This record gives sequence, structure tokens and C-alpha cells, in this order.
Amino acid sequence: DAMEIEGLSKSIIEIFIKEGFIKNYTDIYNLHELKDKIISLERFGEKSAENILNGIELSKQKPFDKVLFALGIRHIGERTAKILSKHFKNIDNIINASLEDLNAVREIGPKIAVSIKDFFGKKDNLNIIDKLKSAGLKFEIEQQLNKKTNPNFENKTFVLTGTLPTYSRDEASKIIEDLGGKTSSSVSKKTDYVLAGEDAGSKLDKAKSLGVKVISEDEFKSMLS
Repeated sequence: DAMEIEGLSKSIIEIFIKEGFIKNYTDIYNLHELKDKIISLERFGEKSAENILNGIELSKQKPFDKVLFALGIRHIGERTAKILSKHFKNIDNIINASLEDLNAVREIGPKIAVSIKDFFGKKDNLNIIDKLKSAGLKFEIEQQLNKKTNPNFENKTFVLTGTLPTYSRDEASKIIEDLGGKTSSSVSKKTDYVLAGEDAGSKLDKAKSLGVKVISEDEFKSMLS
């Protein structure tokens, strides 16, 4: 369902499974090799076979977050798949991420982090991903041409804490991500900046103890120019 392949309904998939054309969902991307067999099925003809195969080909253009959602990882809905794809940029970074790395992503809690590690810890699932990569599905975010980046933000990790004078946290996070940076929910040695507002609390203390640079909203704004 997540891949929304035009022409490939549930009932058609059931027929293909019964005929032995599909054993798991990676086989969908090999159906072009069985075109003649599909045409020969009752109620199928060349036109309907071509529609199905064209729909499968078009599905290869789906963005990374849709493909990630389609993997069926427990607790990973469409929104979480978008957050993960935006943060990690490609599937290999997600596969290689530690529990700490995953927990540090905004809105990714321990339950989701463990689910991701469990999924990618299984060799069968990694084999499926290799097959889907070979089939041409997108497992990385496409770099937008002419996307503006800023050297103060590019590949830098920010943690936001406290109440900022003018920006909401979501607004500040969007600016950081749009300029090539990342946001995290916890401070570690990998953190480049802690953007601190009023009532910053324990994250500010941890940043100071680790020697992480703490900046105010005014300093943040000056980094934009």
C-alpha cells in the first residue's frame, strides 16, 4: 500500500502469489521477466500486463521516505519515516546508527529505536534491501539542485533547549535543517551547538560539562548571515 503501485491491486497480487510469480514483495520488481506468463493468464491481456509493469516502473520514482515506510518496520508510520529519512539522508546511515544516535532524533523514542535496530539486525531484511536497491528503488534523499546551504550549519548537529525569544523550536529546527544541519534531542560529544533559551535546564548543564558550544538566539541569527 505504501508504494501505491498503480494497476497492482490486492486481488491481482493474490493471483500472482497463487501462480508462484510472487513469494515476497521484492519479486514484484522482477515481474517484467514474466510478462508473457502474465499475458497468458485468464482475464489478462497485453494492455493490462503493460499497465501493471508501467505502474511498477513508476513506483521506483517514489521518494526515500515512502520506500522506508513500505519496508513495514514496526512503529514506523509515514511521519516517522519522513523524520528518519530527513535526518539520516540514506538507508545505510539508518542501518549503521546506534541506539544512542536513533534516540537522539526528535520524536524517535526508545521503542522506535529498538524496533529499527531489531529490523536491520536481521540478515533477511538486509537481503531484501539489497534486492530493492538493485531493482532501482530510492534509498537516499535526492539532493535538491541549487539548495542553499550555509557553512555554519552544514553537517552540524544542534540541540535546542529552553524557550527562545522569537523563534519556536519547530521554526528554529526548520531553519537548521533547511541550511544543511541536523537537530538532536540530546546533548553528546557529537553535538556542535546547543541553542539555549530561557529555562534551559539539564541540557545546558550537560553541554557545559562536555565543552559543547552554547549559543543564544542572537548568536544563532548572526550565524545565518
